[in-house]
Amino acid sequence: MAMAVANCCFSVVTSTVKFRCCVPSQPYLATSQHSIASVTCKAVVNRRRRPGEHKEGVSQKKSPGKSKDKRSSLHDEDDDGISGKRNAGKSQSMAFKSSGTQRKNKKEFKFDMKEQQFEPQNLKDAAFLDAVVKVYCTHTEPDYSLPWQKQRQYTSTGSAFMIGNGKLLTNAHCVEYYTQVKVKRRGDDTKYVAKVLARGVDCDIALLSVESEEFWEGAEPLKFGHLPRLQDAVTVVGYPLGGDTISVTKGVVSRIEVTSYAHGSSDLLGIQIDAAINPGNSGGPAFNDQGECIGVAFQVYRSEEVENIGYVIPTTVVSHFLKDYERNEKYTGFPSLGVMLQKLENPALRACLKVRSNEGVLVRRVEPTADANRVLKEGDVIVSFDDVHVGCEGTVPFRSNERIAFRYLISQKFAGDEAELGIIRAGSFMKVQVVLNPRVHLVPYHVDGGQPSYIIIAGLVFTPLSEPLIEEECEGSIGLKLLAKSRYSLARFKGEQIVILSQVLANEVNFACKNRYLVFEFEDNYLVVLEREAASACSSHILKDYGIPSERSSDLSEPYVDSLEDNQAVDQDFGNSTVTNLEVGFDGLLWT
Repeated sequence: MAMAVANCCFSVVTSTVKFRCCVPSQPYLATSQHSIASVTCKAVVNRRRRPGEHKEGVSQKKSPGKSKDKRSSLHDEDDDGISGKRNAGKSQSMAFKSSGTQRKNKKEFKFDMKEQQFEPQNLKDAAFLDAVVKVYCTHTEPDYSLPWQKQRQYTSTGSAFMIGNGKLLTNAHCVEYYTQVKVKRRGDDTKYVAKVLARGVDCDIALLSVESEEFWEGAEPLKFGHLPRLQDAVTVVGYPLGGDTISVTKGVVSRIEVTSYAHGSSDLLGIQIDAAINPGNSGGPAFNDQGECIGVAFQVYRSEEVENIGYVIPTTVVSHFLKDYERNEKYTGFPSLGVMLQKLENPALRACLKVRSNEGVLVRRVEPTADANRVLKEGDVIVSFDDVHVGCEGTVPFRSNERIAFRYLISQKFAGDEAELGIIRAGSFMKVQVVLNPRVHLVPYHVDGGQPSYIIIAGLVFTPLSEPLIEEECEGSIGLKLLAKSRYSLARFKGEQIVILSQVLANEVNFACKNRYLVFEFEDNYLVVLEREAASACSSHILKDYGIPSERSSDLSEPYVDSLEDNQAVDQDFGNSTVTNLEVGFDGLLWT
């Protein structure tokens, strides 16, 4: 696949790309955020497959160079004899797998006697088990190389549970690229159609509703409990690999800290447990001894050196998701401060920055699209957040005698909320106000709307660069320069994206010629020139020859209006620090 980054005459502006022609004419439009970190947590069999997902009879193309250690989502994928690539999202620094879809291929059944399973009757009160349902999802993933097409559909199974008011909760990766979702109650043989109301990709939670009154007869929603303590008993319930009936496993809470969410490539509070979590458990509840739901099972850590490390989304994150949805009638996402921070453990560094106490973190970089760009500067030291002191390791007090990553305080806010930062600048203390909003990615981890944008001009296919596209094509075929640009660059303004020439549909009009009027200038001064009239005349024939329904995606049908603000964006060199969503980078830097 030929790829080049468009520039100049083919300019990237806002969320649209404007094709500038050398003769007066109506401009062509094309609308154009890095999800390598899917600690493998997808309950779906889409191109990014979560470890532990269960598929039925699907031939899968594995991504090269996968790490042995993986966090993966736990839903089961049933691929009814469909062949296709199913890559689970990969994390740059960790390998987490979503606990989602479960495979039904008998040849792949592996039973681990170390994972002890408990029968429901062994529980003190099994009544709450009736609130746990099995999810059946049919997925149709986009073909990012041929953006006007979709791949062949596949199916998967996962878990969900009732929360009242006709609604269910499950994992976002369980219903990714969904075309149909059905649910079935315990002890019932009827599947009911469910509607997806909201998907929180960053927190890996989805909200479903079922309209059928019959489905809710005699149902009692689960009650949410508080954040557990270390060594508290925990029971995980769901429909994992190994059978069709409900499964119950027990363990204890091993750790509570900010962790990497595989599916959303984000860092939020997570509960680590040692209860067995398998493909198909994704979206199922975790209970305490009182029968209260303390979270949602969503991913596991796979490694040859460890075993039985599972992760649960705590009720604090679940409540944030639900409140966000209620406030805005849609899900807007967790906010970010938009800065890269460095720890201040070195006394000499603190003395150089005139920081007298053993606290604070150094601002190394501020994202141009963040509101913090107005009030923070490189070299500032953040010493407090809403009057909570920030330690020199980038941690803040948590509960009675614990500490947790500074990112936790930010995740308690909602998009649009304000925060007060205490900073030291050139030795002087001051307080500043900053508005928190979701982070803007130059190369998206997920494509909103389900289908990537594209535009075809005289056989030249342009589409925005995204992590799914990089994963689909494999990093080796992208080119080092483009790959580095996607990893190390930051968006200069909201809506900016990298647009690539993904392929050329062979036709006489797109061979190089002299005296052409339609000019495309790419990086490295590479030039493509086409005759505008000839290009326009041949477009319908090219679409027909290649079986393409339209020359552009539906989101590019509206006329493009240039923005003065966008044209004023200044090109910046952001150095060589990798841009990831992981809070602690390899070089000791923290994205917050």
